[in-house]
Amino acid sequence: MISVPVTEASQVAEARRRATAVAQRLGFDETARGRVAIVATELATNIVKYGAGGEILLDAFEDETGAGVELLALDKGAGLASVEAALRDGHSTGGSAGTGLGSVKRQSSAFDIASWPGKGLAVLARVQASPIKGMSPPPRFGAVAVPLRGETVCGDAYATRRDGDGDGWTVMVADGLGHGPQAAQASQEAVRLFQACREPRPAGILSAIHAGLRHTRGGAVSVARYEPERGVLVFSGVGNVAGAVLAQGEIRRTVSLAGTAGHVVRRIQDFEYPFAPGDHLVMCSDGIGTSWALDRYPGLTGAHPSLVAGVIYRDFTRGRDDATVLVVRGAAA
Repeated sequence: MISVPVTEASQVAEARRRATAVAQRLGFDETARGRVAIVATELATNIVKYGAGGEILLDAFEDETGAGVELLALDKGAGLASVEAALRDGHSTGGSAGTGLGSVKRQSSAFDIASWPGKGLAVLARVQASPIKGMSPPPRFGAVAVPLRGETVCGDAYATRRDGDGDGWTVMVADGLGHGPQAAQASQEAVRLFQACREPRPAGILSAIHAGLRHTRGGAVSVARYEPERGVLVFSGVGNVAGAVLAQGEIRRTVSLAGTAGHVVRRIQDFEYPFAPGDHLVMCSDGIGTSWALDRYPGLTGAHPSLVAGVIYRDFTRGRDDATVLVVRGAAA
């Protein structure tokens, strides 16, 4: 995922350039690239005018809702007194035409926004190459994976997959030891092993990853599987990729055992947690502080999972390592 700092007007063009480069890599035509450019420009300009500095995170996405360019605009400014008013064309607190966020929403195939007075603004915009026909399924997965500032690759990685035709899924987050290219090699190999493994239980998947990472520097790895027929989340972790189940306003932290996948692991074990429709799973690499909680963000759990991940990253990143947050929303109740 690309992070573009936005603290002054000169960086708006850089955000636009990086976003359109992602669109071009995905084969977007000129019209679709133009929509991406509008979204990036408006989001970055909004940060400069009102956000007192922030950043744009952008990358390609592909999930059950489609594929395209995802942009997350994050700032720690004054926030919005009224999200609804800010989305109305003609509304402005900065002397502009007041079409910024409304324009972003119109150009986007998926759009979500979260703000609380004094707690900044977070905006998600997804732009697809072609307009969506019909209703797309509700998003299940969302994530941010940001390299340590100054690094060109992220030493963390994540992977998701749906299990069968129902509501079940299995996910993984890997944090390669350290950061930089060798950490990225370890975490990407963990993704490859996860995708190749047909073992259903997380402990079995983690065992296969542990065995396959011996030629890398290794890292922390956690795997989780939702079994809707039993109403449980099965979790297996080695090292400090932390997990948590959010259920009815409460947080239940999952158990990860000591060790380094690929090197020294004394025990790999599954742990089970109740998981009901509407619950969320959050998994974080150790670039994210462990003190995060969502009770200070009313209504955030109803937002797009990528937006939830973005807010956790914005407010709890440590700033001294790669940082990854994966959010999975359970099926609607």
